Amino acid sequence: MRESVRVGEGRVPFGIAEVHGPSMVPTLHHGDQLLIRYGVRIRPGDVVVLRHPFQQDLLVVKRAVERRESGWWVLGDNSFAGGDSTDYGTVPEELVLAKVLGRYRPRAEGRGLLLWLYSAVRPVFASRSVRAAASSRLRAR
Repeated sequence: MRESVRVGEGRVPFGIAEVHGPSMVPTLHHGDQLLIRYGVRIRPGDVVVLRHPFQQDLLVVKRAVERRESGWWVLGDNSFAGGDSTDYGTVPEELVLAKVLGRYRPRAEGRGLLLWLYSAVRPVFASRSVRAAASSRLRAR
């Protein structure tokens, strides 16, 4: 994932990031552009952008599942892709940078403009069933 908006030493409240990889399929796909907001309250179920705990120059997008004493437990929506808290544990609060507000997909060649507009731009909602999904995933491992 690439973060593309920074201003001076501080951050503007909104930014754009690009998804690389399959860890959030079916919610997000490789190449999706994300509208993100810095400095907002994170709640369980939100899709967030964070710094990887072991490689902090790498930004990743995951779903915040549960707030724990030592930080956030985050999971990808694609349980087969890995690269989430099941690999590296909880993510400290200060590494969670932003909440994903929406996504848009690049326009494919040959696709009509109206059809693209209808299907490409979508808000990204928090998952209400995140605890049930997370607990079943943890039992399966």
